Amino acid sequence: MAGNATTRFDNVSLLSVASVLPSRVTTSADIEQRLEGALARLKLRPGLLQRVAGVVERRNWADGEATDDATIQAGARALAEAGVDPSEVGLLINTSVTRKHLEPSVAVRLHHGLGLPTSAINFDVANACLGFVNGMSLAASMIESGQIRYAIVVNGEDADEIQVNTINRLVHSDADRDGFMSEFASLTLGSGSAAAVLGRADEHPEGHRILGGVTRAATQFHELCVGSVDGMFTDAKALLKGGLDLVVSAWKEAAPEWNWSKMDRYITHQVSSVHTNAIVKAAKLDRSRVPTTFPTLGNVGPASIPITLVEEQKTLQRGDRVLLMGVGSGLNTAMMELAW
Repeated sequence: MAGNATTRFDNVSLLSVASVLPSRVTTSADIEQRLEGALARLKLRPGLLQRVAGVVERRNWADGEATDDATIQAGARALAEAGVDPSEVGLLINTSVTRKHLEPSVAVRLHHGLGLPTSAINFDVANACLGFVNGMSLAASMIESGQIRYAIVVNGEDADEIQVNTINRLVHSDADRDGFMSEFASLTLGSGSAAAVLGRADEHPEGHRILGGVTRAATQFHELCVGSVDGMFTDAKALLKGGLDLVVSAWKEAAPEWNWSKMDRYITHQVSSVHTNAIVKAAKLDRSRVPTTFPTLGNVGPASIPITLVEEQKTLQRGDRVLLMGVGSGLNTAMMELAW
């Protein structure tokens, strides 16, 4: 099925983006040491995570740190940097994969923690690693329509439980190499929180215009990556091919309407060196304009894109063109252009 869903915005800007990272660093060497018995049994050489995925280390929340508290901190920081009082916020969208319970929404605790008014709409949006970009697009649509003046999109991820469960299972199982590699992606995950504040462009000429973008679905691949706190099971080869085909088809379909071949920065979802190199090659991107954070932060799920944007914003200049590019399990992809 050909074709993209295209959205354009005339009066929406990104006013700020902020992140909070855990203080505890977990190296890939640390994880492989805990997996030493399984790696030896399967005759897998040490350095697998760095060699295959390019992940050297990732962050995990330390004692006294909590995902929701860090997300509230990131949101407060983003509001302060945008110069927006919490009382002015009309919408909060939480896009986290991590959640401690099915209900109520994660958003309600974040709404309370940020001191938002009772008039502020708040809810969760879940779409795997694509959630944050989807949340930005939804918030932008509500600002454009005049329903609200300001929105805050937040995300907080905690990879600790899924990694502990995965390591324990791999150590005590007799899985073969294929079984081990089906859980490999869980070992690359990292933790972190991020937040972005959006508002009207005509009220904030200093902001970064959100121009719009495209989305595209390939949901025939919905079984290629299935996860919970117990573990994430992935057909890595099929997932890479399906995701790459989806991104390339969306890219080509968008070309007549969106000229993305020479952007100043491509902020991609951070998965691994394999995924990044494949996208760079397939879309013929300038590798120097594709920053990576996965070597030191791992895959922080939906927070990867805003965290990477936070890292890059200090080097961006007024007028730079920035493309956010995400892929989420299922599969879905979205690309959103910002005029910095």
